[in-house]
Amino acid sequence: MGRATPEEDLQDDKDTAFTWEVRANNAAFHEQFLEKGFLCWRRRKYQTNRIHTAKYNVFSFLPLNLYEQFHRVSNLYFLLIVILQTIPEIATLPWISILLPLLCLLFIRATRDLMDDIGRHRSDNVINNRPCQKLIRKSFKWRKWKDLCVGDIVCVTRDSIVPADLLLLASTEPSSLCYLETADIDGETNLKFRQALAVTHHELVCSKTMAAFNGTVMCEQPNSRMHQFVGSLDWKGRQYGLDISNVLLRGSRVRNTDACYGLVIYAGFDTKIMKNCGDIHLKRTKIDLFMNKLVILIFLLIVVISILLSMGYWLQIIDLKNTHHYIPVEPGTQGQLLETFLVFWAFLILLSVMVPLAMFIITEFIYLGNSMFINWDLHMYHAPHDVPAKARSTSLNDYLGQVHYVFSDKTGTLTQNVMSFKKCCIAGRVYGPDNEDGIPPKENPYLWNTFADGRLSFFNEELLRIVLGKQDKAVQEFWRLLAICHTVMVQEKDNQLLYQAASPDEEALVTAARNFGYVFLSRTQDSITVVELGEERTYEVLALMDFNSDRKCMSVLVRTPEGSICLYTKGADTVIFQRLYKKGVMESNTEKILTAFTEQTLRTLCVAYKEVEESVYQQWQLRLEAASVQLQDRAQALQQVYSDMEQGLQLLGVTAIEDKLQDGVPDTISSLKKANIKVWVLTGDKQETAVNIGFACQLLTENMHILEARDVNIFLDSHGERSRLLRAARRSLRFQLQNDVAMVVSGEFLDQLLVSLRQEPRVVIQGELEDEARPETNTIRRISMMWSSLGASLATHRSKRSKLQLKQESPEARRERAFVDLASGCQAVICCRVTPKQKALIVALVKKYQQAVTLAIGDGANDVNMIKTADIGVGLAGQEGTQAVQNSDFALGQFCFLQRLLLVHGRWSYMRVCKFLRYFFYKTMASLASQFWFAFYTGFSAQPLYEGWFLSLYNLLYSTLPVLYVGLFEQDVSDKQSLQMPELYVAGQKDELFNYWVFCKAITQGLVTSLVNFFFTLWIIRDTAGPSSLSDYQSFAVVVALSSLLTITIEIMLIVRYWTFLFVGTVLLSLGCYFVMTYITQSLWLYRLFPKTFPFLYALHNVLTKASLLLVLLLNVVVSILPTLAYRIYQHTVKEPRFKEEAEVPPSEEVSEEPLPLRRQSRVRRSSYAFSHYEGYGDLITQGKILRRPRRDSSDTNVNISAALPSEVEELPSAPPEPRKISFLANPMLQLRSRATSQDAGQDQWTGPGGQGRWLEPSLPEAPLSQERSWSVAEAQAPALARPSLPWGQGSGSGAPPLQTQDSLSEQAMETESGSLEREPSPMEWLPEYFQEVPMPPPPGQPALNAKDKEAVPYAFSNKPRSA
Repeated sequence: MGRATPEEDLQDDKDTAFTWEVRANNAAFHEQFLEKGFLCWRRRKYQTNRIHTAKYNVFSFLPLNLYEQFHRVSNLYFLLIVILQTIPEIATLPWISILLPLLCLLFIRATRDLMDDIGRHRSDNVINNRPCQKLIRKSFKWRKWKDLCVGDIVCVTRDSIVPADLLLLASTEPSSLCYLETADIDGETNLKFRQALAVTHHELVCSKTMAAFNGTVMCEQPNSRMHQFVGSLDWKGRQYGLDISNVLLRGSRVRNTDACYGLVIYAGFDTKIMKNCGDIHLKRTKIDLFMNKLVILIFLLIVVISILLSMGYWLQIIDLKNTHHYIPVEPGTQGQLLETFLVFWAFLILLSVMVPLAMFIITEFIYLGNSMFINWDLHMYHAPHDVPAKARSTSLNDYLGQVHYVFSDKTGTLTQNVMSFKKCCIAGRVYGPDNEDGIPPKENPYLWNTFADGRLSFFNEELLRIVLGKQDKAVQEFWRLLAICHTVMVQEKDNQLLYQAASPDEEALVTAARNFGYVFLSRTQDSITVVELGEERTYEVLALMDFNSDRKCMSVLVRTPEGSICLYTKGADTVIFQRLYKKGVMESNTEKILTAFTEQTLRTLCVAYKEVEESVYQQWQLRLEAASVQLQDRAQALQQVYSDMEQGLQLLGVTAIEDKLQDGVPDTISSLKKANIKVWVLTGDKQETAVNIGFACQLLTENMHILEARDVNIFLDSHGERSRLLRAARRSLRFQLQNDVAMVVSGEFLDQLLVSLRQEPRVVIQGELEDEARPETNTIRRISMMWSSLGASLATHRSKRSKLQLKQESPEARRERAFVDLASGCQAVICCRVTPKQKALIVALVKKYQQAVTLAIGDGANDVNMIKTADIGVGLAGQEGTQAVQNSDFALGQFCFLQRLLLVHGRWSYMRVCKFLRYFFYKTMASLASQFWFAFYTGFSAQPLYEGWFLSLYNLLYSTLPVLYVGLFEQDVSDKQSLQMPELYVAGQKDELFNYWVFCKAITQGLVTSLVNFFFTLWIIRDTAGPSSLSDYQSFAVVVALSSLLTITIEIMLIVRYWTFLFVGTVLLSLGCYFVMTYITQSLWLYRLFPKTFPFLYALHNVLTKASLLLVLLLNVVVSILPTLAYRIYQHTVKEPRFKEEAEVPPSEEVSEEPLPLRRQSRVRRSSYAFSHYEGYGDLITQGKILRRPRRDSSDTNVNISAALPSEVEELPSAPPEPRKISFLANPMLQLRSRATSQDAGQDQWTGPGGQGRWLEPSLPEAPLSQERSWSVAEAQAPALARPSLPWGQGSGSGAPPLQTQDSLSEQAMETESGSLEREPSPMEWLPEYFQEVPMPPPPGQPALNAKDKEAVPYAFSNKPRSA
């Protein structure tokens, strides 16, 4: 169906050749290519955008589902018995008695699978029917996602999801930038930008030019590499290179961009996100697989018993012929062999009830019931989003009680994706929120600030008083730095400032400064405007040193309005403290405060500044210019120049941001760790952010030794040498560090490791990386000692492996096994910067080498492959869509509900199923093993012992209800106790409640019970005679049957922990059914009607009316129950309990011979730096690509802004077109409005004789941000980007063909088939010259400017309505 297969994965590295040809607007070209499919089936090479993730369709459901169902050995076994029962010569039971229950079981399971698959079909339909705009002929029309094909051109609007992998052609933003949120792909919350090629940016300006676009894209074949793309665009005889920065991936969401236009290069299952989505696997629990083995074992046992009994029949015939020669026997050995052969099959059918079909049917109802309990649990109901827990798969409940590893996503799973300004430290003093309890103040404390953002919850009255006092320079510089040192852009929406940040961290910091009176207003290519406590100040930006992962800081060099030069820097504490001018008392206090913030798991940034001399700046500027034009190692040279400027800083303080976790995440992880469940975090986010969240959710602790990629490589390289060093290390080290080790690795490291699963050529590490991975011998020895400190359990596990198996493993497999052994010994593992496919490979790696039950939990499409690969998939109904939920086995509203799902419902389900199976095997053996003993007294003739109706109703009515109660309602402890004692969960991980030993004990107990009931009854009645004796066959059968039924009933009453009215009712109802049905089947009127079908006449009545027989029943029950009862009493009173509080052991005074491996020599404060940012925004600002150019009107050229792109839109009922509001990332305070056409804006008029007119100022609305303010802005000097002349429909002015810029692309209204939709003018655009010019008032003490001098000064644009 187009999904990624191992064969396709093998070709990932071979698909770098440019063999994928995409021709724009040429559907016929792509339809002609076909490739080989299944057998002789030919499929299209270029797939449509339709996806199909369901397992079945109308034609494949029945054969495929039956194929999957008969993978269960039990179903094959019952099918064999049904076939045998249709042969009259060997049939001992009616064949319909097995066929009907088997059909019922198949129907129940098929219905369950069908309902699960219907949900997948619905999810596919929702995704395939999403609306999008597709270019058809010369206009964009609304179509569905499934209608897109390779080569189509589509339009994606703001906040929409990209429908396919697109080559970005143009956008409404300057320089055709497009901003994306990729949280649903890689888990990162910061915005990323993509940019179109310059040629398409300038040429493709309207729907007509896009319809005429005939470029050809040559690129690599579809593959799963999310962060790589190589290709080229051939157009108009020239070739242009393409990379991942020009591509919009399916599943990403367009942000801060009103519209972008792209060419579909990969569609449907060829897209990268779908290549990373794994196939649907048939998930079966450990108990289900174990039952397959037991069925095979029981079947082989039945075959052996049948052979022995048939051999007994053979010997009996020979003895009968020799001893009783006067009795005619069929002559010839051939007749005896045939009779023995038929007796063998008769015994095989008779003993087939040892594998009770009813057990499998009841199991399905137990699974269904436990799933309904999960759905009904109000403790797992997330009220804010109205999301209840849901068991989407009803066959994995018991698996929840055996989980060893939990693989969790970070973004949206552990966190809320909300950053809040929590605390700050200024000049060594901490300012925290006044409302620590979370209760908001009665009145808004920021009413004095008209720019304040009401969403900010932080408020400190003392700090606000200091700010308003304007006396503390450190406080002023602190907030000024937060308002200046950033890459945030601003626009106006609903008369409010709206910040558009590349990361939520920056938005939180700038918003905090805004509320404390330092309001970032606007920026240009070389300036930034801030309102500082009501005073507007414009700073000239001299240099912007952008953040990256190596520098871990960001700086802005500005010239203040007073003329001085200041450097403002923010970054990681480890970087800032190294660049301080001095370290005094204030800096020491700040370090202590940083430690406190770290313990509170807050994300910190240090802020510092310094004043720069003019001469120093001029010299540094020359060095910067030289480094910027350097041809080799330019990036390193620039970083060195930046670092030189950032020396000698003066520390201002620290900001502390809280990345809000979901409710109850730390407690949940703590409980899971106590339950011996290892939690691994797999995220696409950066390492600093992932580690900070690890500490916040208590997955990592301060005492843990964190192994990084280099440490792991050292260990893997020394893996072969560790045997000799391990023995020496064990003598000197105690195995006490198992809970103090964590691992943090990146996706790049894993890409080199996951080789055998991906089946790719080995990635060879050469050069510097290889040299760094081989340190001194003592380091290798320390790593080997760390291996030993991870616990003796790993060594024991390795010792059990077959040496032959290890020798047959490839070096890559041995390296993978060593990594898994090391990681499994760690208490926590964090994998950052991993792709969706790498997440699935990590899960598969643990499943391959640990044979452990894995659970994956996530909330986005990037988690789907991991959820499918894990044994149990849990989807969170989060903000990233429903893909994770639709592909999961269980759906939750919050991560914290996982604790109750596993420790309560999972443990209960596992305990119930295990107790149910153990008891069912016991009761089956206790009742039906008597048939084996009976064969020795019937000449091995395969005659049934019990009444046929007793065998038919035994598992249906007589013993079903109590065992069904055990499977549904049994509780060893309450739900509160289960949460308070997570250690109880370990029993499921160790398979303690149902294994071969438990099975053998159940079988042995059943055999003993059958021996007592059969032989005690036989010995007592053997020498009796007369009317009141039990020497007849029917009475004997009834006594044995009733003894067995009473014994198993008392047994279940003993194993149930709590007797409830419901349980007592099930017991009484079952016994009542036996007596009522037996009296009916043994009644006289049925005997008269069907004597052969109802041969037992009043047998039960005869037994119950004789006191001696009742004593026999009592004796059988007491002798059967007493031994097991005594053993249980011994276990509970004499044997030491499993779980008890461990006594505190004083620390040992023994000192190891060598220092602990990887132990820090001195305690170093951990950095809590974490900053989500995407490198490159600084360059966009300084180069002016992110800012709009000024547009000027002249008498020669007049641009008609009413032209439309797209020019035509077909409306869909599900997504009605709306006027596009074109955003612009510039000064919102200008309050400018672009000119609409005179037909659409009747209130504006252009007048003037001879074409020399003037623009009459329209009646401006009320000032949106301030009633009494005017804002000055320096006029930008950059010229408008020239565009080719276009045939314009209607123009005004001189009528000359308009010279269009890329900005005009964003100003065009969207037309529909019913007419033109008026574009709402953007407040973010530069004012044309024909707007009203309001002279800026002169500075105090200077004369007013004359008309001639006005041309040389900037203008001020008033927000106030013009007076009459």
